Amino acid sequence: MFKDDHKQYAIWGITAFCVVAASVLFFFFIFRLNSVGLLFGKIIKILSPVIYGLVIAYLLGPIANFWNRKLNVVLGEHLENKSHVKKIAKGCSVLIALLIAIITISGLLVLVLPRLAESIAVIIDSFPSYIRQVQKSVEGLLEDHPEMQMLSDEAYGRVMQHLEAWVSTELLPQLNIFLSRLTNGIIGVFNYFFNMLIGIIVSVYVLMSKEKFIGQGKKMLYAVLKPHLANNVLTVLRQSNRIFGGFISGKLIDSLIIGIICFIGLYLMKTPYTVLVSVIVGVTNIIPFFGPYIGAIPSALLIFLVDWKQGIYFVIFIVALQQVDGNILGPKILGDSTGLSAFWVVFSILLGGGLFGFAGMLLGVPVFAVIYYIVKTFTEWLLRKKNLPVASSDYCTVEYINKNNMLIYQKGAEEKDGLFKKIRKKEKETEEKEKKE
Repeated sequence: MFKDDHKQYAIWGITAFCVVAASVLFFFFIFRLNSVGLLFGKIIKILSPVIYGLVIAYLLGPIANFWNRKLNVVLGEHLENKSHVKKIAKGCSVLIALLIAIITISGLLVLVLPRLAESIAVIIDSFPSYIRQVQKSVEGLLEDHPEMQMLSDEAYGRVMQHLEAWVSTELLPQLNIFLSRLTNGIIGVFNYFFNMLIGIIVSVYVLMSKEKFIGQGKKMLYAVLKPHLANNVLTVLRQSNRIFGGFISGKLIDSLIIGIICFIGLYLMKTPYTVLVSVIVGVTNIIPFFGPYIGAIPSALLIFLVDWKQGIYFVIFIVALQQVDGNILGPKILGDSTGLSAFWVVFSILLGGGLFGFAGMLLGVPVFAVIYYIVKTFTEWLLRKKNLPVASSDYCTVEYINKNNMLIYQKGAEEKDGLFKKIRKKEKETEEKEKKE
């Protein structure tokens, strides 16, 4: 009895200590939010090579898994030792995945970068002539309207005054700051490539020990949670991985195909800046919904400066290409990987882009799709516990009340519903039983 009392007092003391510690931590987190943010930022900066490695390993995982399965079958026919087969197959599959990624990226850079640099150089050299052409066109339009010409001259004079003031008061001081930061920027570029190199090494370790890491994670999960809760968490994690991985890999493949098709079409139409425009269209196509417009608008303006007819042809071509992508190519590659409606796609892009910029626009859809799946699964679980239907259509078209743990549909058009018939049958049986009693 004495031991039980001491044990109870110890539990109370530990609980009180945990409550006080949690309150202090919460207070510190709220009132020292900037310090906490700086701390997390510093930790992320230190662990950036590891983060790069995890991202690379996640992207190369499907390729490595594919070759691992193939090599296990081939090597299993020639080697008797199964452990050696697994080790050799895993090492070779990781090496093949890295080689494929390096060769693909290097090939794209070798093919695209020179043309890209050439197009940018041409734009810089030709930009003054484009401005003069636009100015001449505007002057030609205003020759017959002297009042509009006077207004445009006044507006031009005001713009030049503001521009001169901006150059003298803001631009020159900012140039000094820029020059002072240039050295730090160069050092930052070297640090980035160094972190990326370390990240590639980390990705090799992650891919080689993926099963071990997964096993350790499951071990901790089953140690902390009850078995049925751990199973539910693992189910959610698997589904989240399917949504996230399917969307990212599918979107990358879809954007690469769109970029190649765009290059072929523009090359056949002899559109200026073919490589530059194709790269812009392909890269921005990664962003769902808004991506095609983000890439097409500046590209169309750039082509319009050179040849307005080619600009019109480009707009028509891009509209047709996006229709093919949205109705044929995209559904074939992506399928229904996210399970989100058009409204939630737009919502997640706007929210993610507003919070995290380009990365938020790119990752907002799969992240929100995972959150949507978790909320949907939890909601359906709660409804099943209450013996209520889980289909949203039931709540859109049917009015119901919960009476005696039984769903009773109102009389009307829903009488053909199978659930209504079962409930009515059960009600009649209950009424007949009560009459007999």
